[in-house]
Amino acid sequence: MLEPEDESSKIHYIHRSNWLRAAVLGANDGILSTASIAIGVAAASNFREPIILATVAGLVAGALSMAAGEYVSVSSQTDLEQADIEREKQELIEMPELELLRLAKIYEDRGLKKETALTVAKELTEKDALAAHIRDELGINDISQAKPIEAAFTSAVAFTLGGILPLLVALFLPLKNLEFYLYGSTTLFLILLGSLTAKAGGSSIRKAVIRITFWGTIAMGLTAYVGYLFNVSIS
Repeated sequence: MLEPEDESSKIHYIHRSNWLRAAVLGANDGILSTASIAIGVAAASNFREPIILATVAGLVAGALSMAAGEYVSVSSQTDLEQADIEREKQELIEMPELELLRLAKIYEDRGLKKETALTVAKELTEKDALAAHIRDELGINDISQAKPIEAAFTSAVAFTLGGILPLLVALFLPLKNLEFYLYGSTTLFLILLGSLTAKAGGSSIRKAVIRITFWGTIAMGLTAYVGYLFNVSIS
């Protein structure tokens, strides 16, 4: 007879979804936007100083922008969740019988028999009615619940770490054909990021790498084209 598997020994990748999403978005944006700025300026300049200045400015501004953007957007989600929870509290006070039937209907729609669904709803309501409705009616749980501070911090740190990579290339590789060095190294960085992301999330490495490098190379190519289009020597 098979024994129930110990939950502590199981790997559930969905538990990583919140921080992994913010980290991937931040790192990808950090690598891509910083490299794109460096490539665009390198394509229009014969000097290293303006390239470094633009890259550092883009890195700092991008990290702060990512943190602020993540905090504001995820905070908005938190506000919506809290508003729904407060509404649910009020409905449980004003119409508990109707809320019980709603909960039972949810379980019935998931495949339970009508009598079983009502029994389950009653038992969960007796234990913690609000928790049952938050989880099963609103669809909010510990995994999906918005965490603004965590998202903002993760995105900012990931953006900075990602942006430092093309900055190092701009600092130390030869100035001649620097845009091509940036293009090639950034593509490599994106491949590594896609591989690490897929491994952390338990998904297809090949699919992640193709997706992240395809859009990344297009963005860098267009930026380089803009630099060449202006054909100005920045001193």
